[in-house]
Formats: sequence, C-alpha cells, structure tokens
Amino acid sequence: MNKAAQLYWEDYWGEQETPQLVTAWQFGASPDKLAQLVIEGTKTATCSAHMLYELENEPIPSINEYSILLSSIDEPVAMIKTTEVTVVPMNEVTEDFARAEGEGDRSYTYWWNVHEEFFKNELSAIGKEFSEDMLLVCERFELIDVKK
Repeated sequence: MNKAAQLYWEDYWGEQETPQLVTAWQFGASPDKLAQLVIEGTKTATCSAHMLYELENEPIPSINEYSILLSSIDEPVAMIKTTEVTVVPMNEVTEDFARAEGEGDRSYTYWWNVHEEFFKNELSAIGKEFSEDMLLVCERFELIDVKK
C-alpha cells in the first residue's frame, strides 16, 4: 500500500480499532472511469483471472476485506468492502453479475466482449492463453467511503 493510501486508511478509522484485511489497488482497465462507477453506485462487482493470483502468489480476496481504490495516478479515491467472493469459469458468470460490474450498457454481451479482450491482452503479455472456461475470481462489494 502506498503512503497516500495508508494515510487515507488511518484517517478514515481514526481512533477506532482498524480492521486487518486491507489492500490498495486500481482497476486494470480505465481505473478512473471504473472507480467513478463505484462512487456513483453503478459498479458493485469486479472480477480477475484466478491464474494471476496464483502466478503472483497472492491470496484471493476474502469476505470483509477492505480495499482502497486508487486512481490512475495511485491516489486513493474510495474504500470498498468485499461482501462475496466466488471462483467460477468465465463462461458460467451470470447475467446478474455482469450487470453488477456496471460497465457499458450493462448487458452480458458487453461484459463478455470487454472482458474477453481484456483477459486476452493481459494473459498474452505473460505468455498465457485465454480460454472461455478460465477461472475468474468474482467479487461483490459495497462502497464504504469516498475520499474528500
């Protein structure tokens, strides 16, 4: 977590007992636009390729974990709390989840096309191949705070 995110975290909690589970990150594609969708209440879910967690030796997110959303210049913009985590093949992601991602026209078709392109690019960059049944870590979250 960078210094700005750490200060935001500490300022938000003040003298209260601070939860232990916290990360700071930006959305992979269009961080500012996607963070704004969270702030507006349109985006309440996100997903990532499971294999990236394995390759980076990172734990998958967990329920009640807090995340500080960072802008494209790594400045904190908001805080969310994970409410649900599932690992499912991409071709089994539901229309409801696709809608909760809040992007484009919020249709399943839009979600599929954007995510297929994104994952193809991300995986190609590390020498991996996209497949329609690749595992995704699907998270739902609630907005906790917007940085003033």
